[in-house]
Amino acid sequence: MLTVRTTEPGLQLYTADHFDGRPFGPCAGIALETQHFPDSPNRPEFPSTVLRPGEEFASRTVYAFSVR
Repeated sequence: MLTVRTTEPGLQLYTADHFDGRPFGPCAGIALETQHFPDSPNRPEFPSTVLRPGEEFASRTVYAFSVR
């Protein structure tokens, strides 16, 4: 089982479907990328992604694997 804990509001699942003809075929792996929501700069109801001069950004993500 995989548990993901993050300070980010969203998670992007990337499946590498566009690796045709490469050493690894389509869907040979996946990536779980924590992030803000897509299109956040254009959606006022989403958490802000604006970082002003002097501000710092930090996030934390923990991927924990376990067996039942």
